[in-house]
Amino acid sequence: MTQAPPPAVVGGTTVHRTRGRLSDGREVLWYDTAPGRVAGTDERGLPEVHTVSQIRYDELLDEWVAIASHRQTRTFQPSGGADQCPLCPTIPGRATEVPTPDYETVVFENRFPSFSGGVGRAEVVCFTSDHDGRFGALPPDRVRLVIDTLADRTAELSARPDVEQVFPFENRGEEIGVTLAHPHGQIYGYPFVTPRTRQQLESARRYRTRTRGNLYADILERERTERERVVTETEHWTAFVPKAARWPVEVHLYPHRDAKDLPELTDAERTDLATIWLDVLGRLELFHGRPLPYIAAWHQAPVRTDRDLAWLHLELFSILRAPNKLKFLAGSESGMGVFINDTTPEDVAAKLRELGTGKDGTGKDGAGKDRTGTDGAGA
Repeated sequence: MTQAPPPAVVGGTTVHRTRGRLSDGREVLWYDTAPGRVAGTDERGLPEVHTVSQIRYDELLDEWVAIASHRQTRTFQPSGGADQCPLCPTIPGRATEVPTPDYETVVFENRFPSFSGGVGRAEVVCFTSDHDGRFGALPPDRVRLVIDTLADRTAELSARPDVEQVFPFENRGEEIGVTLAHPHGQIYGYPFVTPRTRQQLESARRYRTRTRGNLYADILERERTERERVVTETEHWTAFVPKAARWPVEVHLYPHRDAKDLPELTDAERTDLATIWLDVLGRLELFHGRPLPYIAAWHQAPVRTDRDLAWLHLELFSILRAPNKLKFLAGSESGMGVFINDTTPEDVAAKLRELGTGKDGTGKDGAGKDRTGTDGAGA
């Protein structure tokens, strides 16, 4: 293993980054709230990674598709739990992808990447060393560490000439297709701007031409004014169910100002984000009375294209439409791209508001209503 450089302070904050290398040459980075981390040595003697992926162009849809056949052999739900988990810390007798006996947050290059060969980048981010934990159970300061980690990775990947968009996300739950139970997410550095982002930015461009306004800002203002779909809000963020929600349970988190990506968030905005992110996840956990499979998807501005049109936001959604029923993308959704939602956004928002905990001490949720469902105007 090559000698790692000394730890670096991330973005002027108190987060400390330590770089290292795994035995097959992949990069691994530890993120800690205190200095003193020493990069571990990977003793596994892995062969150098040789992956072949292709980016193929679909002329009909004007989209790019990644072809990565080597991912067929990736690790899938090891039966031994933590004893066979490659994301747990390394201990005597069990060497893993993280060559230290503990960690707070760690990032490493994916051994089975969707992008390879110097085109894009695929990383794994482990939120905690606790195999049986979950992101929504982390304390706010640890979620803040994850936010700082994602911001640092966004900044570093955005500096690469082969990356056009950085996409941090978490897949949670077997129903979503998660192959490892350990709490983790991924970060894709796409070598192109994704179709969803292109479509959003084109909508924002047309809206600006037509109204001279900002589409994202006006959506946020409408939701905060009407309040019917607002779930909760803080000083810097608002969480709401979108008016045309596609998924049975779907919540969007918007910052109150025009930030383009996670690195642009201020210290106060990042701390506030940790609070509201955990609040929303807590409500989602109670929605069906069982652990909720979900996807948490960060929408960030492209690195070089139309950044002025974008607005950072988080999309949280679940395919669970009832405690024991999944929403499948059948003919209309998969064949034509037209979603049919069996729930109404207003009902979902109302239920999520009722599941609030009134953590601000007022007995009211973030939408300004009593947990009983009244507006709190009378005693």
